[in-house]
Amino acid sequence: MAAPSLSIPLTTRAPLLRLLLRRRGLAHSASPPKLPVCSAPPRHRRGALFLGPGAGAGERQRSGVGSRTMSASIYSTKVDAESAMTTNGRDVELLPFVNDKHGGVIIEMTTPMDPQLFSASLKSLLSKWREQGIRGVWIKLPISLANLIQSAVEEGFWYHHAEETYLMLAYWLPNTPHTLPVNATHRVGVGAFVMNDKREVLVVQEKSGVLKGLGIWKFPTGVVEPGEDINIGVVREVKEETGVDAEFVEVLAFRQSHKAYFEKSDLFFVCILRPLSFDITKQESEIEDAQWMPVEEFAAQPFVQQHELVKYILEVGLAKADKEYTGFSPISIKSAFSPKQSLFYMNRRDLEKASGPIINTQKDS
Repeated sequence: MAAPSLSIPLTTRAPLLRLLLRRRGLAHSASPPKLPVCSAPPRHRRGALFLGPGAGAGERQRSGVGSRTMSASIYSTKVDAESAMTTNGRDVELLPFVNDKHGGVIIEMTTPMDPQLFSASLKSLLSKWREQGIRGVWIKLPISLANLIQSAVEEGFWYHHAEETYLMLAYWLPNTPHTLPVNATHRVGVGAFVMNDKREVLVVQEKSGVLKGLGIWKFPTGVVEPGEDINIGVVREVKEETGVDAEFVEVLAFRQSHKAYFEKSDLFFVCILRPLSFDITKQESEIEDAQWMPVEEFAAQPFVQQHELVKYILEVGLAKADKEYTGFSPISIKSAFSPKQSLFYMNRRDLEKASGPIINTQKDS
């Protein structure tokens, strides 16, 4: 959560703003600024896997340089009003910011501001932070304040990432290669192997995508939503596409691929589910057809023989059904650094053989 703005009142700052802008040679413009085309940061500006402002602290090594996340969820120090109001002996308009535990600062704009005033304030704060040894600076701009983007880019900020409602920009103050974390690198997908007691697998034909109109039957698949666990997402996808209620059993395997969507990598988790209902109601918007199909008929499709991923999904699914394969099931765990619960997926059968029964499991499969 961003610190409240410590701006001095508008009635007090108006003469000050005119003086400050004159000293900096800035003139008011009647027309709104054009949005900039932001070039990528220099190639040496590379960092670690992005956990992102708000995603927690982390650290890894890349090319021998320690790369740290800058977490908005662990802000440690709010702005000090008295010290922040003066830079080089002159009062400046304050921007709402907080200090990060990793030597950085995060500016989170929430209210409208004149772009020239924003630029002047940003210049002064960057100078002050450089003297203080601050390293990374983040600016979070909501879409409603897009008119401030140009001012930030002109000061040297680059685009880090964007979501539906905001843009995050980044800047590195020291005269060294930066160690800021990069943007999120992976999308998470799921595929479901669901088989009934008749050894029929639940399959669908899609209305769109590369398989549209080809008459190919495939396993239900989908994408995990932000903040959604894998075991919950795959159950939801099966329900949405086919209307079948199912219970998560295990993650059987996963595939990693690169340059999949918008140049991002993809993690695809193959899961086995136990059906709890059998009547099918297809998803009209995405699914052309859905049915329970004998596994031998599904395996006989030329598509299955040619597509190695589908072949392996079928093999591990049948091996699990025949009690010859054990995948990964989740247990709920705590962290020493956060009260949040998370899920740890592991081969519980073999661990229990080696160490005895597992305490505090989420659910037995």
